[in-house]
Amino acid sequence: MTATAPAPSPARAARATAYLPRLALVLAALLASLFTAASPATAHAALTASDPKDGAVVATAPAQVTLSFSEQVAMGDDSIRVMDPQGKRVDTGELRDMCSGSTVRYGTALHTGLPNGTYTVAWQAVSADSHPVSGAFTFSVGAPSATSVSLPDRQVGGGPVGVVYDIARYAAYAGFTVLVGGGAFILLCWRRGSAERPLQKLVVRGWVTLTAATLAMLVLRTPYTGSGKFADVFDLDGLQAVLETKTGASFVSRLLLLGAAALFIAVLFGAYARRQKVAAEAGPVASDGTDGTDTARSASASASASASTEADEAAEAEAADEAKKETSDLAFGLAIGGTVVAGGIAATWALAEHASTGIQPGIAMPVDILHLLAVATWLGGLVALLVALHKVPDIEREAVQRFSKVAFISVLVLAVTGVYQSWRQLGSWSALTGTSYGRLLIIKVSLVAVLVAIACLSRKWTGRLGEVRSTGDTEAGAPVEEPAEVLAGADVSRETSSGSDTDPRRAAQLARQRAAREKAREKQVRDADPGRAGLRRSVLAEAGVAVVLLAVTTVLTSTEPGRAAQLETNRSTAGPAVPNRPVKITLPFDTGGQNGKGTVRLELDPGRVGANTLHLWADGEDGQPLDLPEIKIAFTLPAKEIGPLPVAPDRDAPGHWSASGVQLPLAGEWRIDVTVRTSDIDQTTVQKNVKIG
Repeated sequence: MTATAPAPSPARAARATAYLPRLALVLAALLASLFTAASPATAHAALTASDPKDGAVVATAPAQVTLSFSEQVAMGDDSIRVMDPQGKRVDTGELRDMCSGSTVRYGTALHTGLPNGTYTVAWQAVSADSHPVSGAFTFSVGAPSATSVSLPDRQVGGGPVGVVYDIARYAAYAGFTVLVGGGAFILLCWRRGSAERPLQKLVVRGWVTLTAATLAMLVLRTPYTGSGKFADVFDLDGLQAVLETKTGASFVSRLLLLGAAALFIAVLFGAYARRQKVAAEAGPVASDGTDGTDTARSASASASASASTEADEAAEAEAADEAKKETSDLAFGLAIGGTVVAGGIAATWALAEHASTGIQPGIAMPVDILHLLAVATWLGGLVALLVALHKVPDIEREAVQRFSKVAFISVLVLAVTGVYQSWRQLGSWSALTGTSYGRLLIIKVSLVAVLVAIACLSRKWTGRLGEVRSTGDTEAGAPVEEPAEVLAGADVSRETSSGSDTDPRRAAQLARQRAAREKAREKQVRDADPGRAGLRRSVLAEAGVAVVLLAVTTVLTSTEPGRAAQLETNRSTAGPAVPNRPVKITLPFDTGGQNGKGTVRLELDPGRVGANTLHLWADGEDGQPLDLPEIKIAFTLPAKEIGPLPVAPDRDAPGHWSASGVQLPLAGEWRIDVTVRTSDIDQTTVQKNVKIG
């Protein structure tokens, strides 16, 4: 019978164990494609204004350069650099904090006596939500000139350092999800799972991943927000500067909390797991699938009934009650401590990223913590359930049903907190489709809907879980036909027990065969239950969608919120202060002398900041061209205390003067003064305000 027993297909056996590696491969591919789309991280603080403006031509060198931002930023003494046409720095290197109220403005002083030419301003900063931003622009003194300074083509936070940093960010979110979700699955759904090796490995690996990713981001923070060179990870001064920032403090706090999480894991998989193992060995698992102490108490009561004295019965009952109380107290303490530690770790993200900036941060940060905990409980618990279904052959139906309830509550929390976060980050319906953040949010919501649909299918399979074991031939005592590998393993077991072979190599071979036998038995138990097989497939599909959902969520954290993106778009697309056409004005004059009355017509083309061409015509009272002995023009910007900037036009024809290259360095309300002289002693000055865009 052994010779004719059908052996299971090797391909089928391999397929059963290949699910998780394939899932990991899909995760790697998805993350790689998302890195390509999301790196470098989108800027969250935007440069809203500068003085001088980008491309402006000023008559005299300014005393300082100032930059204004849309939100709070962190800058250092070397964050603003100004270089002359030869590439030499002309700033003093001292940062000036000029913030007041809601205005975020920084500047740096320039050296005196700067010559004419084109100057380059390069700047970099860190947004309040921890993302680095940078940029550069030019302005000219006197007139534009050639410059040897090239504007940087790499945004800060990009390059190889940015890719590695982003990988660490993704790994940190994944580790947090597995750590918190795995622990919650054990305490809330399947406490006996604390003694199962596969679940222990899963939670520990989540802790290791989160710890390693946090350390990597801490040491990479200096090159990530600065030079972009890996060598700067050894810059101790830079590391000290990072530790003094909000982001550095969040990393250090997370590492300290991970130390507390290590203690939680040690107790959960140490003392608590031993209690669960003892309870499981004392009798069948309790009907609630948690710690089995009720069953242990029943077994103890049965033993007491057969005892010879009532004193023995009372002692055993008291011992069972004490064991139950100690186990319940330990479970309660682990639940409270784990919740506090998990909430603290989630807070390290909320305090350093999107939730800490923008509107209503006092509400947004607690909401963000709840959102992260709900995501981790749902998706991390899903991964733990998948591992249990794949590696542990006897997980109870009640444990899966409890996880279904926990997942439902998590989805409700996600829905409530997600709606608030969406409103806060988008600000309008148009941002939902008109910004990258809004489009990613649509993808995320769609994935959640798909995940919920698959979860409904999993609930149906949960109802069928264990049907064969409860009604099939196996329960009735009918023998299960074992494959050739199992029968061979039985022969090996008999051979080992007889002690007929003591060769070490033979002993190692026998040990491998025993392991193969146990693995074949576990697979046979799993495949004998169609409900379990169907549930495993549906949970695997849930886990695949959850991987994509987690990746999209991580990309959202590095994408500029829709509210801020729309503000930038509105600024860039807002129309100019004045129409983009030549400025034309007509001014009557009267010098008081003979033939001293008339009008001057002035045209400034294009009437914008920068170089302009000026034309002026003078007409007498009879409307004929008036050839004046002298005419002068001056431009003044009172709001900025600029001017008067004199212009001496050339005479082109009787009654017509012109000048080219008239420089207006800044936009604003300019006053034009025209001085008209009709004789040696008769002259007057007329003026008019015009808006220059």
